[in-house]
Amino acid sequence: MALYYNLPVYKESYDLLITTYKLVAKVRGSIKHTLGERLKNAVTDVLLYIFESSKAKDAKKKEYIEKAINSLEKCKLCIRIFTDLNVWGVFDSSSANQKPKGISKQLTQWANYVAGVQ
Repeated sequence: MALYYNLPVYKESYDLLITTYKLVAKVRGSIKHTLGERLKNAVTDVLLYIFESSKAKDAKKKEYIEKAINSLEKCKLCIRIFTDLNVWGVFDSSSANQKPKGISKQLTQWANYVAGVQ
């Protein structure tokens, strides 16, 4: 069994978390404390579910992966709102929008693999 912190999906999700914290720190006002906190919590949930799925037995593994995918969708929605409100600059928005795509692809492949194994 691979250690969770060696999984490429975990590494990319961790990078998204660090990027998120840095970008939210630049935001001022109520958006930082409302939408920013939601985004940070959703990204943290992705990491926690990846950890849980790496440790879980086969029956629970897919459940945690699906929860990670769901949390990632919440991240994408928050990032889109930040982008549409022009809270971040073009470069920051582009950076934040690209990371979830690769994570989503990896999680979907992992879910498909786990479903095929069971």
